[in-house]
Amino acid sequence: MVSFIVPAYNEEFELLRTLRAIRDAARDRQYEIIVVDDASTDRTGAIAREFGAKLVTIHRRQIAAARNAGASAASGDVLFFVDADTQINWKHVGDGIAALETGCSGGSAQVDVSGTIPIWSRIFLKVFCAVYFAFNLGAGAFLFTTRKNFHAAGGFDESLFIGEEVYFSLALHKLGRFRILSEPIITSGRKLRMYSAAQILMHSLRVVLRGPSGARSRHGLEIWYEGRRETGSASTL
Repeated sequence: MVSFIVPAYNEEFELLRTLRAIRDAARDRQYEIIVVDDASTDRTGAIAREFGAKLVTIHRRQIAAARNAGASAASGDVLFFVDADTQINWKHVGDGIAALETGCSGGSAQVDVSGTIPIWSRIFLKVFCAVYFAFNLGAGAFLFTTRKNFHAAGGFDESLFIGEEVYFSLALHKLGRFRILSEPIITSGRKLRMYSAAQILMHSLRVVLRGPSGARSRHGLEIWYEGRRETGSASTL
């Protein structure tokens, strides 16, 4: 059994695409999809139920807590964490499972974004990914591991509101090799479309300057926790 855990907050515009992509990626495997609706005020929960996913509802407004809640509800021996605005394909699933079967403790994948984004953000993304993945750290939008290693690593640190994927990756490093898949996942480019370079730079510098203590509160993290959403009608099932 493979469990796909999808943390979501007000993702009615993106969620259905993500769920369909997971269904197609899983192909003939035995799998389940768990959507963790963390205090959404839109149709996120309804879309998950209509699709046939297992719905877990929490009221924490914290990504680490949402991922941990999904893992607690999962039945699978292999866990894939996929953000609600992110599309994966069959290669991510197959290569991820193959990596685990050859002894890797877990892994992630390179990242690309959907839609048109400004030139400055395309350059920023390439530079950021080159630096970030050089340290062999996992992208929060897509992480995979076994149930055993998830518990051995202590799950996601719920004292953190940002950067929890970094600490989770480092914990998995201690258990074995950590694999970054070359096939990029496709995640939403909405932040890069809806915020200016100055706004993103300001928020990022604020996080860096506050240091580790800044990651332990939602204060100042509005771009991540109360970020703007692109709108549109949810696609039909």
